[in-house]
Amino acid sequence: MSDALTLPAETRDRAGKGACRALRREGRVPAVVYGGKEPPLSIHVEEKELRRQLGTGHFSNSIVMIDVGGASIRTLPKDVAFHPVSDRPLHVDFFRLAADAKVEVSVPVVFINEEASPGLKRGGVLNVVRHDLDLVCDADRIPDDITIDVTGLDIGDSIHINQIALPEGSESAITERDFTIATIVAPSALKSEEGDIETPAAEEGA
Repeated sequence: MSDALTLPAETRDRAGKGACRALRREGRVPAVVYGGKEPPLSIHVEEKELRRQLGTGHFSNSIVMIDVGGASIRTLPKDVAFHPVSDRPLHVDFFRLAADAKVEVSVPVVFINEEASPGLKRGGVLNVVRHDLDLVCDADRIPDDITIDVTGLDIGDSIHINQIALPEGSESAITERDFTIATIVAPSALKSEEGDIETPAAEEGA
């Protein structure tokens, strides 16, 4: 898991679109901290620092310590709203975490040892059905990614969630079915060649 991030913040007394626009002109981003059986807390953070943390690539799966008013609040980012044209962050929602909290997060999948897959070496294609897995994790042990080894897999083989050894403290959020994560499929060229081979036999049988 990534180390916790720290994000300095200040409380904001004014709400509404006008107040938010004024903050953004000053290089600040409005945000709110909610959950944990406490009232929502309206804050604003520095846009430059928020952009830097977003650029780490694991912001949404990291514990973010919000430093505000001399206190530190343990949170998990839940949603970041971006401007549709400039991609500038406009608003952030943070979920307040209890000490023993479990959270549902989307964790990226990483495939390794593709050179050790007979199917891929023969020209097969790794067809990724799910690029991310929805997991329920201990808040202190959110994995950066889930690594899947494709060693030994051939064309026609599939990888299902029940085959994956998830990290301790993590389980699939989807429990009612053994869903597919990826398959190794034949390339279209190989399928065409197989079709060409079968055609004479079919004609001969006719």
